[in-house]
Amino acid sequence: MVQLIRRGARFAILLLSAVASAPHARAAALGQFDYYVLALSWSPSFCAAAAERRSAGGNRAQCGARAYAFVVHGLWPQDGGGLLENCQEPAPRLDRRLVAAMLDLMPAPRLVFHEWDKHGTCSGLGAKAYFDAVRKARAAVTIPPAYVDPQAALTVTPQAVERAFRAANPALPPDGIAVECSGKSLSEVRLCLTKDLTFRSCPQVARQSCRRDRLSMPPPRGGDR
Repeated sequence: MVQLIRRGARFAILLLSAVASAPHARAAALGQFDYYVLALSWSPSFCAAAAERRSAGGNRAQCGARAYAFVVHGLWPQDGGGLLENCQEPAPRLDRRLVAAMLDLMPAPRLVFHEWDKHGTCSGLGAKAYFDAVRKARAAVTIPPAYVDPQAALTVTPQAVERAFRAANPALPPDGIAVECSGKSLSEVRLCLTKDLTFRSCPQVARQSCRRDRLSMPPPRGGDR
């Protein structure tokens, strides 16, 4: 019995040591990643899906009076193992003035909070520097003219969307982009950027591109639904 108690005590000490060291291991990894993935969400697809789920009210900032086309979903640090997530728990709190300043690119406060908590904390940057990087990354990408403000629904192929982005961004390599789909709709475009926010190859991401023959892109529409 005494021996069992001693073994249990040693196990408890080891467990507590592991738990105590885990946050330090995450902290040591901050900023240690290979490149960024800039995810641009096609807002009309997101809002159409939210309306079908009858959850558009909870997304009124994005799916309300103003019409959005491509918006920033996030800027995600990635290494050879995939996306880095939740590197600081709890995450440092965001100043609401900083959140408000990002709403032109990320038109929902809870999206800004979520992306900082989940991905921004892995960048090794402070909140202001991280969101400055988000803005610089978005500015580095030219949206193809056909997708800036289409007046009617578009039917596209993933390959056509990739070609359009590469034509609008000549430095973008063929394996530096992925087109994501949700059902029969285009959901987002993901582009890979170096830590200096220039285009780069990312075969690991490009291989995940949607394989559907055709996708729908609903048009941007403002007004309450």
